[in-house]
Amino acid sequence: MRYIVFKKQGRVKKILILIVALAAIIFALNFFQHNVRNFFYSISLPAQKVLWNTGNNFSDFFQSITHGGDLEKEADDLRLENQDLLSQLVLLEEAMNENETLRTALNIGLEKEFKMFPARIIGKDVSQDVVLIDRGSKDGISKNMPLINQQKVVFGKVAEVYDNFSKVTLISNKNISFDGSVQGKEIPGLIKGEGGLRILLDLVPNDKEIAEGDVVVTSGLGGVFPRGLLVGAISEVIESDLEPIKKAEIVPFFDTGTSNLLFLIIEL
Repeated sequence: MRYIVFKKQGRVKKILILIVALAAIIFALNFFQHNVRNFFYSISLPAQKVLWNTGNNFSDFFQSITHGGDLEKEADDLRLENQDLLSQLVLLEEAMNENETLRTALNIGLEKEFKMFPARIIGKDVSQDVVLIDRGSKDGISKNMPLINQQKVVFGKVAEVYDNFSKVTLISNKNISFDGSVQGKEIPGLIKGEGGLRILLDLVPNDKEIAEGDVVVTSGLGGVFPRGLLVGAISEVIESDLEPIKKAEIVPFFDTGTSNLLFLIIEL
């Protein structure tokens, strides 16, 4: 009986020892596993940081590219919108200028004096003293039609006509000459183009008094330009006691750089 009790006690001790041993093993494994993880984590941490930072940098890089692309697109859209607004503003200003030009022409009664057709300068060659206008044979334009502005300043006459445009020879062209007179004095003379946008009043009788600042107009003789169109102002009188006539340099009134809307006289 006593032997049986000792035997049972021996089994219990073994079981307890086994349980303690198992607990110790489990604890050791957990501790070892924790240390192993910690070891590998500590080793891999720098690499992870590099990879993480690299990933973040690439992410930021691609985001900046995407965001930068969006900003560039927005900037392009704004530029296009601004250009569109500027274009509309230019068109509005041109329309306002043209309306003002037409009002001025109507106010001075040009439509009562002449039958006119509007035209714009679309090209020029100052070296040849010629300009191109946006009207041609399709608009009923023909050779020798005078070109003026709303203040009755004469520019030139049509030299060549095409379907949609025409070539105008300015009055400063060397091939142009026509009769004129000094306004208010009825002094006749021959207006001649000298080239380079310069004009000369020639064949003025020596006994006639002309002076700097006198205004020269068309006389209407010859049938090309109607009477009373403004030509320019005398800038210098050239005379000699040995000559029966004198000359005068003229500063022309026409301006091909600032005139937006002009008029072709299609019928006197």
